[in-house]
Amino acid sequence: MNDAAERHLPGETAGLAARLHGLLRLRNSRSRVLVTGWFSFLDGEVTAGDALAERAVVTALDRLGIRHDTAWSPVFAPGALTLEAALPQDYEAVLFVCGPLHGERIAELHRRYASCRRVAVGVSVLDPDGPAARGFHEVVARDGTNGRMTADLAANAPVPTAPAVAGVALTYGQGEYGDRRIHDRVGEVLLPWLAAQDCARIEADTRLARDDWRHCRTPDQYLSLVGRLDVMVTDRLHGLVLALRAGVPALVVDPVEGGAKVTAQARLLRWPALLPGEGLLPELLDHWWAWCLSPAGAAAARRRRTWLLGDTVMRSPVTDCDDRDV
Repeated sequence: MNDAAERHLPGETAGLAARLHGLLRLRNSRSRVLVTGWFSFLDGEVTAGDALAERAVVTALDRLGIRHDTAWSPVFAPGALTLEAALPQDYEAVLFVCGPLHGERIAELHRRYASCRRVAVGVSVLDPDGPAARGFHEVVARDGTNGRMTADLAANAPVPTAPAVAGVALTYGQGEYGDRRIHDRVGEVLLPWLAAQDCARIEADTRLARDDWRHCRTPDQYLSLVGRLDVMVTDRLHGLVLALRAGVPALVVDPVEGGAKVTAQARLLRWPALLPGEGLLPELLDHWWAWCLSPAGAAAARRRRTWLLGDTVMRSPVTDCDDRDV
């Protein structure tokens, strides 16, 4: 090891908070720690595992009463603290979280924060004797370095109530509608709105394929997928129908000016969460999104499922869907 590095410490079995207390060796309660990772670099990748590892470390620092900041890539988190803005003189220690220790960006981190104690936790050590790893005063590895392993930090990071799982079934085709097509205009409003929602989004394209793993191969597989959703967001007729068949609320937009088959089916099913593509606004989407995820929306979808799976589909419209569904 070089002069800056005291020793390598592989994974231990003690709790994260206890480990960090010993690793950081802060001088007093006014000391501040900068949390970094590959998620801090301008062109660095941010994975779910990275973000959960950061959360685990921040939670442990909070429990210890240690003051801290996290540096994020401005591409991923515009407006958040960046490495450029995190001045070395403001921190006693730099904590590098998750990911592999290698490359020039790690070397630059060592140079920029040379005056700080530098600790890496939950990382992969490609070369224990390389400059990236040797530049840290302490390293807690997850990959069996020195014959010992530690569980990845993401494994037990705290997680609040799970967000909704939203299937997304959209189309940009349907050229048969000619000048009445407003699919692109719908997408310009719907997609940015959807990206801002606190939900897990799954592409639920109704198109089947035999040679593309991203698509279901059979309709039974597709129904199995839809049945695991909390809500479907769609501008497709079968996105609506198959969601309700599965008892899943659907937030539906008709992408044809004046309304077409999507509107016709929604009216037949007396499904209220239908919006015309013309004049589509985020606040209207917000309203029906909240309704779809409410107990009322879930109950309304279950009633449609009961009707659709009964022997009444070709005879009469839904008769038990009254004002309570609005």
